[in-house]
Amino acid sequence: MDSQFFLGIALSSIGGFSTSIGALFVIMSKAPSLRMLGLLQGFAAGLMLSISFFDLAHNAINSLGFLRGNLWFFSGVVFFAIVANFIPEPTAPPPDKKNKKVGNEENKNTMKKRRRQVLYSGIITAIGISLHNFPEGMAVYLGSMKGLRVGLNLALAIALHNIPEGVAVALPVYFATESKWQAFKLASLSGLAEPLGVVIVACLFPTSLNPEILEGLLASVGGVMAFITLHEMLPLAFEYAGQKQSVKAVFCGMAFMSASLYFLRLSLPEDTGL
Repeated sequence: MDSQFFLGIALSSIGGFSTSIGALFVIMSKAPSLRMLGLLQGFAAGLMLSISFFDLAHNAINSLGFLRGNLWFFSGVVFFAIVANFIPEPTAPPPDKKNKKVGNEENKNTMKKRRRQVLYSGIITAIGISLHNFPEGMAVYLGSMKGLRVGLNLALAIALHNIPEGVAVALPVYFATESKWQAFKLASLSGLAEPLGVVIVACLFPTSLNPEILEGLLASVGGVMAFITLHEMLPLAFEYAGQKQSVKAVFCGMAFMSASLYFLRLSLPEDTGL
C-alpha cells in the first residue's frame, strides 16, 4: 500500500507540475498589452468551456444519466455563484478611446484598477483549475493501481493536457502583478491539487472509490469552471479585445482543448474513468 501510494504521488506530480511549464511560456515573453490580454483570456475561456461541457459534463451525463448529470453540474454552478457573492470584485472603468492624453495620475489609477480586476480573474481561474486538477490526481492514482504502464500513460497524457491550463492561470497574474515569480507560483500551486487528490483518495478511500460519486464531483467541477469562465473571463476578454475578436479566440481555445482531450482519450485505456 505504501509503495502504491508513493507511486501515485510521483505520477500525479508529473501531471501537476506541467502547469508550471505552461507558466514558463507566459513569463518568458513580455507582459501582454490589454488587447493581447483580452485575446488570450478569450482563448483560455475556450479551454475551460471545452473541459466543462465536452469532458466533465459530457462524461457525467453518459455515466449517470441526463437528469442526474445535469443536477451535479448545476449544483457546481449554484455553489460557486454563492461563493462569488462573498468575494469583493474590483471594477475598472472602460478604456478611454476618445482622449488618450488624460492626466498621468488618472492613467495610473485606471491601470491599477485594471490590474486588480485582472488579478481577481486570475485567482478565480486558479481556483477553478485546481478543482479540475484535484480529481485528475485521483484518476492517476486509481490508474496506477492497475499497473505502472496505465498510471504512467495517464500521467503523461494529463501532463500535456495541463500545459495550456498553466497558461490560463499565469497569464492574468503576470499582467496584473508584472511579477514572473507570482505568475509561476500561482500556476504551480494550482497543479499541486493533483498530488493532493492522491492523498485524499488514499486516505478516504483506501480500497475503492464509488465511480458514480467521482463522476458527480467531476460534473460539479465542470459547473464551477463554466461559471468562472462566463462570469469572469469572458467579460474581460470582451472589454479588452472586443466582442468579435474575443469570440474567435474562444472557439480557437475550444478547438485546441478538444484536440487535447481527443488525444488524451486515445492514449488511455477504456477503464480509467476519464
